[in-house]
Amino acid sequence: MNKFKKTPYTVGVHDLIHRPGEMREHELEIVVPEKLGEGLVAVQADSILDVDLRLEGLHDGILASVHVSSTADGVCGRCLTDIHLPVEVEFQDVFAYSLDEAFDYSVLDDHVDLEPMIRDAVVLSLPFQPVCRPDCPGLDPETGEKLADQPHDEPQQITDPRWAALAGFEASTQTDQADTDAAARPE
Repeated sequence: MNKFKKTPYTVGVHDLIHRPGEMREHELEIVVPEKLGEGLVAVQADSILDVDLRLEGLHDGILASVHVSSTADGVCGRCLTDIHLPVEVEFQDVFAYSLDEAFDYSVLDDHVDLEPMIRDAVVLSLPFQPVCRPDCPGLDPETGEKLADQPHDEPQQITDPRWAALAGFEASTQTDQADTDAAARPE
């Protein structure tokens, strides 16, 4: 059986239990104990989560309506520049009074633990390939320098050395096609 453990994410709900229609609102500032996210951007440990919480008593549990805002730090997926992205998430879920399979969360010792639902919502809202700006050109494949920092001269056709062998194939295919077309024309 799950035991109650006091964390920054837990909120007491003693006055709402079995009181349908009762409501309470909270504004919480939670210091993130460990990093939320594992990709190119994450909400770092010791960051602040601003949580606006509304708890409403129901017949079978407590409805939690949550709005979370914070900042995610990381790097651009194209040019590796440090970036800071705002994180805004809203969600609702029910904490059941009994441990029932119909609900994912339950009330334990007159408290609700918001950590799993906040962690899941924040991590799922983070971009998989974040960019510093929508038109970020990325890095030069040959030099590794940021293309945004280089002068905008005439764009060069860059051929990846792994595909160089196909350039000859394209030329021979065009020659073969021209020969076939010439032979098919009646004189």
